[in-house]
Amino acid sequence: MDDEALGTAAERVRARLVGKRRLLFITGAGLSAESGLPTYRGIGGLYEDAQTEHGMPIEVALSGPMFARAPHITWHHIGAIEQALRGARHNLAHSIIAALEQHYEVVVLTQNVDGFHRAAGSTRVIDIHGDCHDLQCTRCDHRERRDDYAGMTFPPVCPVCAAVVRPEVVLFEEALPARKLALLLHELERGFDAYFSVGTTSIFPYIAQPMLDAARRGLLTVEINPGVTEISELCEVRLPCGAARALSALFPNRSASH
Repeated sequence: MDDEALGTAAERVRARLVGKRRLLFITGAGLSAESGLPTYRGIGGLYEDAQTEHGMPIEVALSGPMFARAPHITWHHIGAIEQALRGARHNLAHSIIAALEQHYEVVVLTQNVDGFHRAAGSTRVIDIHGDCHDLQCTRCDHRERRDDYAGMTFPPVCPVCAAVVRPEVVLFEEALPARKLALLLHELERGFDAYFSVGTTSIFPYIAQPMLDAARRGLLTVEINPGVTEISELCEVRLPCGAARALSALFPNRSASH
C-alpha cells in the first residue's frame, strides 16, 4: 500500500471517528511481529512445519489433553514461545493504542500471550488466551509472575506442593476463561463506535464475530493486515500494511508523542 493510498484511507477513518467515543482493538500475532517476534504460522513462523520434533502437529503438542498426559512435551513448546519473547518489548503500535486512551474509551481484545499491551500502558485489556508470564499450580492455589523462564526446569514444579505448574494460557482443546469471556460479552453488549482488527487472521469465531456484527450494522470496521483474512471482504476500510505504519497514519498525533 503506497503512502498516498494509506493517507487517503486514514483521512476517511479519521472523518468517521469525529464525535466517536468507544473503540475496540482486536489484536493478534501480527501486531507483536513488529517487536521481532515470529508469528505462529507462515514463512518464518514458530510452527511453519506441519509436524513438531515430537512427531505431532503443534495443536496436539500444545493441547490440554497432551499437557495432562505428557506435560514435558507441552512445556517444551511453551518454553520455545517464551524464549522468542525474551528480550523483546512492546512496539510503536502497542504504544499508539495505549495513548488513544487519552481521547477515547479503548478496549483491547488480544489473542497474544506476551503481555505487551499492558506493558505499553493499555488499561482495559482482555487477554482472552492469557499471559505466559502468569503461572499457576495445577493442584494448590500457588501463583507467581515470571518475567522469563530462565533457569526453570520443564515442567516446573510448585514450590509449595511439588505439583506441576502451568502458565495461565488457553491451550488447544481448552475452554476460554469464563471470567474473561463474560467481560468480553459485557463490553460487546455495551457496544463500540468503531472496531479495529490488527494483525490477526481472525480464524476463531470469537475474534471474527465482533467485526462481522459491526460490519453488518454499518459501524466503522478497519482491518490492518498485510494478508487477506476471513473478515477482509466485509470490513469498511482495509489497510494491507504493518500495524505501526497503519496506526501512525490513522493517529499521527499519538505516534508523534511516542
